[in-house]
Amino acid sequence: MINETIKKNGVTFGIISGIISCLITATIYAIDLNLFLNSWIFIIIISSSLVLSIVLLSKTKKEIQTDFSFKDAFTTYFIYAVVGILIATVFNIILWNFIDPSAKESLEEMTIKYTVSMMQKFNAPSAAINEAIKGMKENSPYDIAAQLKGFFTNLVFSSIFGLIMAAFFKTRRSSQE
Repeated sequence: MINETIKKNGVTFGIISGIISCLITATIYAIDLNLFLNSWIFIIIISSSLVLSIVLLSKTKKEIQTDFSFKDAFTTYFIYAVVGILIATVFNIILWNFIDPSAKESLEEMTIKYTVSMMQKFNAPSAAINEAIKGMKENSPYDIAAQLKGFFTNLVFSSIFGLIMAAFFKTRRSSQE
């Protein structure tokens, strides 16, 4: 049985994380689609997720007031990650596939141009560039299937990060036990 504090905090912070992600996406969408290709945006998203996860695990550890095991810490983080990533994924599916599919197409074109530019900077052979373009045109990262696949990919990477965070936040037991 999952501790109620773990469940409550995981869901609450997951909702906060999902809403922040949706707000960032909506803001970028409203301002300029080119910002989706900006590495600073990625850094901001990762930083906000890191801060939120630290606050989540610190708060939960403090509220439990007993042994905060690795399992408890990871469970808290995992619930947070599932809820947050799910909210963001559903928002992205709705935005790119139902609200404004033309923005999805524009973003796909910008992504292809950006990728070609980067590959040319690194002197990639034209055959490799053409293959990358072909792959990107065939597999849009904004389609529903790709978004769902991205959900699970994000969950895997987030879980790995969660394992690290859980190891850091678990209660240290004395060597006498």
